[in-house]
Amino acid sequence: MADQWRTIIEPFRIKSVEPLHLTSQEQRERALERAGYNLFALQSDEVLIDLLTDSGTGAMSAEQWASMMRGDESYAGSASYERFRSAVHDLTGLPHVIPVHQGRAAERILFAETVKAGDVIPNNTHFDTTRANIEHDEGVALDLPCPEASDTQTPAPFKGNMDLGKLEDLLARPDINVPMVFLTVTNNSIGGQPVSMANIRAVREICDRYAVPLFIDAARFAENCWFVIEREDGYEESTPKEVAQELFSYADGATMSAKKDGLVNIGGFLAVKDDELAERCRALLILTEGFPTYGGLAGRDLEAIAQGLHEVLEPGYLRYRARTAAYLAEKCWEAGVPTVRPAGGHAVYLDAAAILPHIPREQFPAQALAVELYRLGGVRGVEVGSVMFGAAAQQELVRLALPRRVYTQSHIDYVIEVVTAAFHRRTSIRGFRIVDEPPFLRHFTARFAELV
Repeated sequence: MADQWRTIIEPFRIKSVEPLHLTSQEQRERALERAGYNLFALQSDEVLIDLLTDSGTGAMSAEQWASMMRGDESYAGSASYERFRSAVHDLTGLPHVIPVHQGRAAERILFAETVKAGDVIPNNTHFDTTRANIEHDEGVALDLPCPEASDTQTPAPFKGNMDLGKLEDLLARPDINVPMVFLTVTNNSIGGQPVSMANIRAVREICDRYAVPLFIDAARFAENCWFVIEREDGYEESTPKEVAQELFSYADGATMSAKKDGLVNIGGFLAVKDDELAERCRALLILTEGFPTYGGLAGRDLEAIAQGLHEVLEPGYLRYRARTAAYLAEKCWEAGVPTVRPAGGHAVYLDAAAILPHIPREQFPAQALAVELYRLGGVRGVEVGSVMFGAAAQQELVRLALPRRVYTQSHIDYVIEVVTAAFHRRTSIRGFRIVDEPPFLRHFTARFAELV
């Protein structure tokens, strides 16, 4: 019955609030200058609506806060670890569960133990930390997105899929060593697009033919499972948990930042099948993260993740989550603003190249658009384009990532107003140049100058 109503009702009541900080455009201009036009360098109280990331920015539930009170802070053999391990194992079926403080720690440990110089690691599309950790170990992070992903306006249901033909061609080459294949679900870098179960199965079959393990980047696994239920034949009557368990059944391992679909502010895990690999990863974990039953986390954090992995698979939550992103995208389309179609699960991606065709790629159109959204209305998004990925960038996008259970529909309506205002003055927006950058992950700390 609820489907007949157009209004998005958040499936929760707000029990605790924090204030938002209003600033003037003059104050925001000064903040931009101080930050070197890098939105990561802004202070949080200088931002009105913060859509920089959905990683660790969500609100935890009353049940999660309650579960934290039983956190067992024992250094070794924590009961909280056992509850965490049980929740991850029940979901993934993977026998070795290694907690870490966030997803990139899992990537660092896994790749340090598996990647040698010159190794190629294919992915439907690597995200920034995955690529950086592979390249840090002198591997090659290769993107193999499906052909539909190249057109932001093609409304294909599973634009996150891997190109199966290119994967097979790669694995058939005897001159290349591929220690593993990765699938990122949902595919963040190309618009939060989902991967179909059929594609996951096909990737598994190709991996089996060449005896190559398959790993899942599971940061947004629940959102991917919801899209499978909504869009893929044969899954209409499945529960999100059933779909998730099938998804993980095809994997030899998984990395996860629980700061996304774990519904927590910190934490993650590395889970693997291989006994010997697990032992090597645990040894490295002890060196840099902590004992294997806490992995850099407090017991209360492990409790919150265990509860979050249960809550994230509730159909009511996932329906609201996907509908919020779709609502934002639809209102952008009505205003003539091009975004990646269809809407993803965790964010709406503005097509900066289409919005700002007068700004060439070397002048970073997505960075220019992201700066303009903050300048006009205090909305902080993030560039996903040539600043973030350099020459590997496939598109010029501005991601408006939606923190989980944080903003209401009126907040989203305000964001729509700001995006529309920026679109209407798009011809006056100018490009940028980089004046200082680090060797890795430059988008976090680079400084820019606006071109005259």
